[in-house]
Amino acid sequence: MITEIVTFDLPKGMTREQIVANFRDSIPRWRDNPDMIRKHMIFDLDHGKAGGVYLWNSVADAKRWHDESFHERIRSLFGSVPSYQYFETPVVVDNAAGQVLDAAE
Repeated sequence: MITEIVTFDLPKGMTREQIVANFRDSIPRWRDNPDMIRKHMIFDLDHGKAGGVYLWNSVADAKRWHDESFHERIRSLFGSVPSYQYFETPVVVDNAAGQVLDAAE
């Protein structure tokens, strides 16, 4: 598994309500995604940043879904270009689901 952290700048003046509305509008696209394990939608108004933290099976899956159409959606909604970081994720402890995902075995 890999964790992908996607970040982008927020436009000045965008409110929490607008950010959350944009995030909620994207739920169906991500919920129906067969390659994504988990996504956390994140933002920090004080620093003007937003993005997502994703759990995927592979970097190839992440890059397939974060193609030019994804970049264009971010540009159109938030006026910025996303940046990406990838981390190997051998173990995930999920207390809410009561499970451990262990890809290191």
